[in-house]
Amino acid sequence: MNAYLGVDVGSVSTNFVLMDEQGKLLDSLYIRTKGQPIQAIQAGLKALEKQVPPSLNVLGSGATGSARQLTGVIIGADIVKNEITAHAVAAMHCVPDVQTVLEIGGQDSKLIIIRDGVVVDFAMNTVCSAGTGSFLDHQAARLGIPIEEFGKLALQSKQPVRIAGRCSVFAESDMVHKQQMGHKTPDIIAGLCDALVRNYLNNVGKGKSIAAPLVFQGGVAANQGIRHAFEKELGVPVIIPEDFGVMGALGMAILAKENRAQGKKTRFRGFGASELRFATRSFECNGCPNQCEIVEIRQDEAVLARWGDRCHKWQNTTRGEAAS
Repeated sequence: MNAYLGVDVGSVSTNFVLMDEQGKLLDSLYIRTKGQPIQAIQAGLKALEKQVPPSLNVLGSGATGSARQLTGVIIGADIVKNEITAHAVAAMHCVPDVQTVLEIGGQDSKLIIIRDGVVVDFAMNTVCSAGTGSFLDHQAARLGIPIEEFGKLALQSKQPVRIAGRCSVFAESDMVHKQQMGHKTPDIIAGLCDALVRNYLNNVGKGKSIAAPLVFQGGVAANQGIRHAFEKELGVPVIIPEDFGVMGALGMAILAKENRAQGKKTRFRGFGASELRFATRSFECNGCPNQCEIVEIRQDEAVLARWGDRCHKWQNTTRGEAAS
């Protein structure tokens, strides 16, 4: 059996996807990154190895996410792309005529505008965590509600309250205030969902041409309250793909397959990369006024890669000293 591997390593979650030659998902895996991307990647590879048949042959692999460069080195990725590209490719794979992608992950939000199968515009919100998965996790824990039940409770609301959603700090303090006033929990949660969607559309979606079909993906797409708030605010149906939580990884598996179709051989290290010893270090380059912060990754004592320099002085060498 042949397959293609996609890996998406973000600040909150690390996602893996194995896709077959026909574009069908063979397996997927979602684990928490917990601030340790190398360990998360290796744990995922080890878990996948146990789940797939020994005869599985990985013909190509791709990496995306905020730790995509690190991931690419560890797994031996054939292609490394940013999250916008990965999510857009996956959305078009699931909904070919998609025009707008709403993506809300653990700590950031994205909006991707697609016209005739081409990404023509996008926006990201990385300044405030209001509306992201980590913020919703925190509020669910504070209310003593399992995050899986958060969205269902929002749908039970008869009269959502007005919550200030421009900032995560203000949203939380406003929720506390509404609780103290005696408002019902479902009404507070529904009000929060409405506020977070307004915040998303007013910031990430400001000035963007949002048109249907709309695809909602990322971990927050599991929240039915957020989906309902989007549909209420935009007045159109919102499509949630079956594999909404691992769309970045799916996009990279698709791109790895396309890369293989060009006749390129894979550099994938195999699932055995989970047993290799990797270590990273960082240092500041004093070669010019930029003072770039360089990241270096090693396997045992061998330098595998460096990045972070604007001039590529360090990227172009794997020696202990920079190339002249």
